[in-house]
Amino acid sequence: MRPALIVAHGQPSAPAPQQAAIEGLAAAVAALSGRRVLGATLAMPGALDQAVAAAPDAMVYPMFMAAGWFTGTELPRRLAAAGAPGMDILPPFGLDPTLPELCLLKISQAAIACGWDPHQVTLLLIAHGSQRARGSAQGAEAMAELLRMRLGRVVTGFIEEAPFLVDAARDLGPRALALPFFATEAEHVTDDIPTGLAQAGFAGPCLPPIGLASEVPGLIAAALRRADAAIASRRAEA
Repeated sequence: MRPALIVAHGQPSAPAPQQAAIEGLAAAVAALSGRRVLGATLAMPGALDQAVAAAPDAMVYPMFMAAGWFTGTELPRRLAAAGAPGMDILPPFGLDPTLPELCLLKISQAAIACGWDPHQVTLLLIAHGSQRARGSAQGAEAMAELLRMRLGRVVTGFIEEAPFLVDAARDLGPRALALPFFATEAEHVTDDIPTGLAQAGFAGPCLPPIGLASEVPGLIAAALRRADAAIASRRAEA
């Protein structure tokens, strides 16, 4: 099996904790998949270069929530600068076809723990958003639309675009819970989300970001197995 390289954005203001977290995720995926898996963040100086040098034939798994500028432009540019312009880049975590079911599982578990019928909860799905690119908001809205088929009500709130979190989180009723649609637990999750929810008077539970769910290493391991088969098939046809 080919090695894999999981790449996340990281936190430029404090890169070490997120680098350690992505390395921990890589170790968990390696244990489940039986392949060599490395982890690097774009924010940690030298981390991507070192990982590419250690495994130049790796598949790259973007631990991002959307297919946007980072996965489509910046990540390929950084890989090329590290000396590996032709690495296979897989679809990002946020586009995994099994992610909606994982989100629904976590929402249902949280609702039941509160004594609520999951079909009657109001979900606040929190995402990054952007003033410049639509990928983050579009990905969150697509997930929200899928979840609306199974839940009572789903609203979206964003950190960096309207509807802003502090506005979306107001007056959601007595059975509301929040799910951060984030891949990692960086500053937006640790600081911006709690602040926005507090300002809005949101009293319901806020779940950990979906990227920290215990099922995620298995989800990534399965994605890598699918990628092995797809890449082998493409090369056989070439």
